[in-house]
Amino acid sequence: MSKIAFIYPGQGAQKCGMGADFYENSASVRKLFDEAGEQLGLDMKALCFEENDLLDQTEYTQAAMVTTCLAMTEVLMERGVKPDITAGLSLGEYAAISVAGGLEPIDAIRLVRKRGILMQHTVPAGEGAMCAILGLDAEKIEAVTAEIEGVSIANYNCPGQIVITGKTKAVEKAAEHLKEAGAKRTVMLNVSGPFHSTLLLPAAKELEMELDKTEFHELMIPYITNVTAEAVTDVRKSPGLLVTQLTSSVRWQQSMEKMIADGVDTFIEIGPGKTLAGFMKKIDRSVKVCNVATWEDLEKII
Repeated sequence: MSKIAFIYPGQGAQKCGMGADFYENSASVRKLFDEAGEQLGLDMKALCFEENDLLDQTEYTQAAMVTTCLAMTEVLMERGVKPDITAGLSLGEYAAISVAGGLEPIDAIRLVRKRGILMQHTVPAGEGAMCAILGLDAEKIEAVTAEIEGVSIANYNCPGQIVITGKTKAVEKAAEHLKEAGAKRTVMLNVSGPFHSTLLLPAAKELEMELDKTEFHELMIPYITNVTAEAVTDVRKSPGLLVTQLTSSVRWQQSMEKMIADGVDTFIEIGPGKTLAGFMKKIDRSVKVCNVATWEDLEKII
């Protein structure tokens, strides 16, 4: 029997105008955007729909992305398309938990607003960095980074694309060593911090306090956690996993492989861009991947 997964992108996929056509066409989308803006004290419509300098700043990006992804999902589900399981890359995991039933949408948005502020401001500018390593297998990258203090793997995106994170000098040194080890390219990323590294431990402690104040609900379907790439069915594990997620590797490739092994054959990427569809082409071309980024895309799914 066919299984459907809803999957949600992370930071970097955001774009000006995302969700605007959904806002125009759906009362439930308007309600969510307006409520999110009111709760956070932000003009969410201006942030997502109009040209501005804030959308690419982590403290704003995360709330904007999760609002957009959840709004798009609401319309898809109103039309009868429902997932058997969900997953999200980094901040996308909050959307995945909400759609699985574990968090009210407004709580997911509030949490990622706090998470974004913590991630942007915990490490002073210039002290941390991230770098994409292209064309080198994971084992070699793990071996090289293990020898250099202050650097670790942030993301296992797909075969041939892994991101490293940590102290700027350590990341630069690792990038040089990885080139010598056979990497096709190393690309320093334009990000505001060393995400998914132990440098974010102070942020993780503050996020834990925020999660402690948040009400989680019983999951209606499982979701896959970034931390272990395993299915979560007990929501009591979610807060601890979300704290750990901030400082540990995002196991996206392994998460997709787990879903495929469990019988998922249709993946619907919900949100701007086609980043996750691109990763899937390198993970497993045999599965079907659809994208919902525009209102027009809905017609192709249904």
